[in-house]
Amino acid sequence: MAGLVSNAYIQSAEKEMPNLKNTETQWGLLSIVFHWLTLILVIGLYALGWYMVELDYYDSWYRVGPFWHKSFGLVLLVLVMARLFYRLTSIAPSHLASHAKWEVLAAKLTHIFLYAALLVACASGYLISTADGRGISFFDWFDVPALVVGIDNQEDLAGDIHVWATNFLVVLAGLHGLASLKHHFMDRDETLLRMLGRNRL
Repeated sequence: MAGLVSNAYIQSAEKEMPNLKNTETQWGLLSIVFHWLTLILVIGLYALGWYMVELDYYDSWYRVGPFWHKSFGLVLLVLVMARLFYRLTSIAPSHLASHAKWEVLAAKLTHIFLYAALLVACASGYLISTADGRGISFFDWFDVPALVVGIDNQEDLAGDIHVWATNFLVVLAGLHGLASLKHHFMDRDETLLRMLGRNRL
């Protein structure tokens, strides 16, 4: 009897586990990991960025903060590029039949703007950090060279773009999150659950 219960539990757990790749009805494990890692990095980098601008020269995090911000910013850039490549070369789950046409369009536009904001935020952050011609230390393992230098007022211009892009990104991501909660609690559909690798029972 115990063996039957154990086998049933294992089979149930296997059904709960998402595939590695996307299917026509579910996001795969790769997409799920990309999604939540991106969210964690964006929140962490945004919070650290605002914390850094308030530091004075004698604060112990005056140099430590930018070091971690730049290193994890490069991680985010690689993650976004990998995620975008995977998104363009793999199928995506179909929208649920219950989604209205305007919701489908809004979702597509939101994702386009999210990717654009991520790329602009990363690119402008890179241009800020390399404006003086020096590369960026990646966790003290190696330096990412400065490939674009000599733009007039590069640091300030890139800084303004970085602020606007990151603020836009966080606001849009917040709206995206609210929309997923609306689908989960009001519409009672599987929009959010699919990105958690689960199905509504």
